[in-house]
Amino acid sequence: MGKYRPPKKHKFGKGSRKCIRCGSRDAVIQKYGLYLCRQCFRELAPALGFKKYN
Repeated sequence: MGKYRPPKKHKFGKGSRKCIRCGSRDAVIQKYGLYLCRQCFRELAPALGFKKYN
């Protein structure tokens, strides 16, 4: 049995932020304190009040 080493805590950078809905660490939108990945944001945007103007 090997030694267990806990994962390092990331204080800044991409590894420090994750989506509050799915836990993904890539493409996290943190504007307005959302902290959602872009896929989750697209699903929730109409319910949050965001509109697409195209």
